[in-house]
Amino acid sequence: MTTHAPHTDHAHQHGSGCGHVALPHDDHTDYVHEGHLHRTHDDHVDECEPSGHTVHEGHDHQHHDDCGHVAVPHGKHVDYVHDGHRHAQHEGHWDDH
Repeated sequence: MTTHAPHTDHAHQHGSGCGHVALPHDDHTDYVHEGHLHRTHDDHVDECEPSGHTVHEGHDHQHHDDCGHVAVPHGKHVDYVHDGHRHAQHEGHWDDH
């Protein structure tokens, strides 16, 4: 679940070929930009951040710089794109973002 947080003063149009990493997320696509995630919503761009804590159960794979998954700088940590979503390391387990 995400919250509706408009990203004001955002003139850039995200889309195929815009130069930012595109991540499928639920029913839309997020774009990695300026260390956070943007999604196009109606006539503006929103910040697309998780509002809850969802543990990815049974995730044995340990993500790291050379694990083969796309690394996405996100805030003060790195998310890894895996199985169509982002994983973030959190207190000894992996969260779904």
